[in-house]
Amino acid sequence: MLLSDQAGQTAAPKIARPATLRESVIEAIQELIVSGQLKPGQHLVESELAELLGVSRQPVREALQQLSGEGWVDLHPGQGAFVHVPTLEEADQLLAVRTLLETESARLAALHAGEEGVKRLRALCERGIAAVRSDDVDGAVATNSELHTLVTALSGNRVLAELAAQVARRVRWYHTPVARQRGMASWEEHQALIDAIDAGDEDRAAQIMREHTEHTRASYMEQRENEPAEPAPKPVRRRRPRQLG
Repeated sequence: MLLSDQAGQTAAPKIARPATLRESVIEAIQELIVSGQLKPGQHLVESELAELLGVSRQPVREALQQLSGEGWVDLHPGQGAFVHVPTLEEADQLLAVRTLLETESARLAALHAGEEGVKRLRALCERGIAAVRSDDVDGAVATNSELHTLVTALSGNRVLAELAAQVARRVRWYHTPVARQRGMASWEEHQALIDAIDAGDEDRAAQIMREHTEHTRASYMEQRENEPAEPAPKPVRRRRPRQLG
């Protein structure tokens, strides 16, 4: 039976589109990169990824092509695919955009979060603190991402939430290497942010979020500047076919 809207026009029900195998493979490879299981500059062998993910090589090949276009993977002719090594400039630019988006999210969240929203934020903060105390870096990073996503959702601005979601996974990639370095200080900043949101102090919430995201940005840039230069990818040696006879 078809549904009708208020104007009497027929409206088709929304049907969720299942993810294709290629989309699932893309998601899985991105997660391996973000979590650090695949390191920047690491050679990506199609057969190994296919075996790891339990799929054939074709969807892996298609996924690597798309991830190359999105800046997650670099394809080198004659050498193969490698995990992208973010330049300092692109990391700095993305983290600067993140600061702008999340500062406004925090300001609006202070106006719209409500008691239930603050309760959810405090629960995430407690989980993040527990992860830090148990030296669970992956758990702390994942919870940090959840908390920032929730702040944006509580802003009540859907366009802002969509824009923030576009950069969230790459931000998580950049945050992972400095999560241990930021440690408990990051979660103390989260506590102060939640207190400001709870108090409805939009200016204070925006200021804390701006400083918080800038601290992460500065930590990442400092760590990258102190790293040794990345070597160029080495050519992949190919075995010559064995001569018969």
